[in-house]
Amino acid sequence: MGCDGGTIPKRDELIKVKKRPEQKDKASELSFKWCHCAITQQKLQGHIVACMLGRLYSKDSVIEALLDRTKMPEHAAHIKTLKDIKDLTLTVNSAFKGGAETGDGYIDRQTSQYICPTTGIEMNGKFKFCFVWKCGCVVSERALKEVRDNICHKCQTTYSEEDIVILNPEKDDLDLMTVRMEARQARLKAEKKAKKSAKTSTATSVSSSEQTNGVNGAVQSTSTSSNGVNESVESRNGEDPSTKDLKPKKEEAGSSKRKTAKILPSGSKEIEDPAFKKAKSSYSVANDGNASKVYKSLFTSSDKAKTKSSAHWITYNPFYN
Repeated sequence: MGCDGGTIPKRDELIKVKKRPEQKDKASELSFKWCHCAITQQKLQGHIVACMLGRLYSKDSVIEALLDRTKMPEHAAHIKTLKDIKDLTLTVNSAFKGGAETGDGYIDRQTSQYICPTTGIEMNGKFKFCFVWKCGCVVSERALKEVRDNICHKCQTTYSEEDIVILNPEKDDLDLMTVRMEARQARLKAEKKAKKSAKTSTATSVSSSEQTNGVNGAVQSTSTSSNGVNESVESRNGEDPSTKDLKPKKEEAGSSKRKTAKILPSGSKEIEDPAFKKAKSSYSVANDGNASKVYKSLFTSSDKAKTKSSAHWITYNPFYN
């Protein structure tokens, strides 16, 4: 059966055993999550942002995915606008030495580029880190538990328990972040709807007040115009409208009729211009006392023209006179 040469077979070689599934290296998986973008799987560069579920992204890759939705993976489908992400305020680790990786050198995956500003814990995935959605400051969960005041440790911004987002959550924490995300989105929609209704109500109130002011102005203008007509009528009759109320009222005994002012038409004789009298057909130059004899002799109505044997110079024709 073999075994020549003094070889000793092992049990695994003689008995077929069901293979165990290959287990992932947790340390390498955590370091990859905390150092790479969740969309492009490349190293985090530039502005680092996080979504409401706590996943880390490069801001440039998020913008590219929003412009081209085909690049957006399923686990980031909840990001629809830039309002669904938050710029993170990170604390740089002064002891971190970045550089090119070499194949023959040792790479320490436990050192991180960022740390907690309160406790100094490195953000490498071994400890939970959170950020406040209002300000975006990143701190460790241990720091939040030690100092329970609802004030940010870095920028002193007040926050509530619902504003805390856990970075790279696992299982139960992911379910909690999903519930908080849905509650936050519902609250934002309600606030937006309330602001919109408030704007429409103020606009309608302003328009109604403008309409009432316009009606009041029209009523006042009509009243002032009627008062102006009355004053003009009184001034034509020789009465001063300012002293009208001071004069005593004359009433005839046994009569209740009031005297009304007479409005003269524009073409009446009392207000006629004397210069227009010469334009009428009844006017004659011969009867005008202001005209001279020389001026009167030019017209056929003069005495000299009536006694003349020949026709007037205006109608003179040598063929007929």
